[in-house]
Amino acid sequence: MDAGSLAPFVVYDDRCRLCAGFARRVGALSGGAILLVGHYSDLGEKLRGGVLGPGALEMFWFVDGRTAFGGRAALLPLAGALLSSRLRRAGRAAPRGDAGGAACADGCRAAGAVFARSASLVTRSRRIRLG
Repeated sequence: MDAGSLAPFVVYDDRCRLCAGFARRVGALSGGAILLVGHYSDLGEKLRGGVLGPGALEMFWFVDGRTAFGGRAALLPLAGALLSSRLRRAGRAAPRGDAGGAACADGCRAAGAVFARSASLVTRSRRIRLG
């Protein structure tokens, strides 16, 4: 799969309410310029198998076409892409992808889950060069 042709995009845990909320904010801030892909969607599974590899479910990913940034490593590139998309945007585009509130099997509304997700953002980081 050529991940570069889909870029820029964010891969997030679409079974987690907190993560889906994060993805919705990314979609809104980008005005639809950043594709949102759930880890458990068909496309998300293909990306995990072909590009992101084992351990991909441990964090969210931002892919800019050249590099896949995971977790903490994704924060600055994603912020830059959001700022860039807001500056370039002339009109509103339809949102790319679906950041709907999928079922939360892990009890992700609980305070402990919020802490765990926040902690994983700080402790996990990965970069993968594409192509």
